[in-house]
Amino acid sequence: MKVTERLRNPPLGPGRCLSPARIHSTCPGGVCKRRTKIETMVDLTQLMENEVFMAFASYTTIVLSKMMFMSTATAFYRLTRKVFANPEDCASFGKGEIAKKYLRTDDRVERVRRAHLNDLENIVPFLGIGLLYSLSGPDLSTAILHFRLFVGARIYHTIAYLIPLPQPNRALAFFLGYGVTLSMAYRLLRSRLYL
Repeated sequence: MKVTERLRNPPLGPGRCLSPARIHSTCPGGVCKRRTKIETMVDLTQLMENEVFMAFASYTTIVLSKMMFMSTATAFYRLTRKVFANPEDCASFGKGEIAKKYLRTDDRVERVRRAHLNDLENIVPFLGIGLLYSLSGPDLSTAILHFRLFVGARIYHTIAYLIPLPQPNRALAFFLGYGVTLSMAYRLLRSRLYL
């Protein structure tokens, strides 16, 4: 008997049945509840058929692309305004005192950099909690609503930060995205609480 056949069809006997379809005397009600490791592993094709996970992957791609754009925008503003944080970055503009005048801060560069840092602080928790939430079997429409609200809030937050729009625009966008992540965490803990 091949190894894969033994895993799929283990020999019957007390304490040896690993398949949920097998029946023997040691399992309650005569039906074995134990499963093999192969039976419990998530198949990648099953994961790709999970609509909630695919929606999460789509919206995550959008929000990560936006975050990558922010690092490019920071570099763009640094180069066009000739504002650098490190001496080696401005070496091509001269040496000594000439190079030091490029080692400064600029409000526009700092604004883009702070928006990027804010993305890092909010998108990373969304990725972790959103992944677990999407794998917990939530309703598709509820999950998509969470993902859309978060992505929309992060995009609006960036627009409000860069233009800049008057407060409370940025604060509302921040709290909406933060609230969505908390909502997913609450729903995840409520439905799959293993404490």
